[in-house]
Amino acid sequence: MSLIEEALRKRKITAATPGRASPPSAPATASVVPAAAQRRNFGDPGRTLRLNLDAIREAGLLAPEGEARSIESQFRALKRPLIEKLFANAAAQAGSTPPRCSVMITSALPGDGKTFTSMNLALSMAMERDHSVILVDGDVAKPHISRALGLGSEPGLLDLIDKGSIEIESVLVPTDLPGLSVLPVGRQSHQATEMLASEGMRSVIGALEGLDSRAIVLVDSPPILVTSEARVLASLFDQVVMVVRAGGTPKQAVLDAINMVGDGPEINLVLNQALHAGTGAYYGYGGRYAYGEEKQGGDNP
Repeated sequence: MSLIEEALRKRKITAATPGRASPPSAPATASVVPAAAQRRNFGDPGRTLRLNLDAIREAGLLAPEGEARSIESQFRALKRPLIEKLFANAAAQAGSTPPRCSVMITSALPGDGKTFTSMNLALSMAMERDHSVILVDGDVAKPHISRALGLGSEPGLLDLIDKGSIEIESVLVPTDLPGLSVLPVGRQSHQATEMLASEGMRSVIGALEGLDSRAIVLVDSPPILVTSEARVLASLFDQVVMVVRAGGTPKQAVLDAINMVGDGPEINLVLNQALHAGTGAYYGYGGRYAYGEEKQGGDNP
């Protein structure tokens, strides 16, 4: 059983026995309660989503059960420097309201694994004791996260952009994993892709960042080279995670995507599906120019 499955199992046991008193021999300790209280679930508790990990796995957004522990370990290694960068930058922006603690997760082309990365990174970050996570389905053309979670018909991101008067927490969906909430893609519009490049999108990101100074906003976005709106969207973030599929993403496509993002955000490259001795999939973490400077020759990474 993975750590996430164990956390959900404990959550469901607790929820099934409300008000049950602790045995006298096992009093609550002061060291546990304050740390857990740092995490929040945003939205109406009455709409709490029970995560069906089997359905999410069936949708291809989680690793097979036999690889779950290994993949969790890889995402723990990936999230640590990303969290440190986010909050170091937030501290440097102490005068801004609110500090920017959001990440755009993208790729150069479709099929590189960005949505898999978004889901697993969100689950891993939600295990942090001091941070909450809001996972935003921003891939308006292919909203895999919303569909995998059964939220395809729920209001969400596009509704917030289209109707700026909507209260943001009214469309956020809390999950039964402490610290993880989801903003579905919302009701589709014929101008959905253009909405990502609008001032309304900027306002939504700012409002999400303003909910809690310790919350991390993860946005699964369209691939950079597929729509020009993704390039505009990148300007709203300090941190961009770009997923590169080993042996699949052409080197020139990655370099073109990096150039299109420009000099604003810091780009973190994640190598997806690279095999190395004795293991299955490997998820590596690189700095802004690791790919372009260190990988020479050939068409694919």
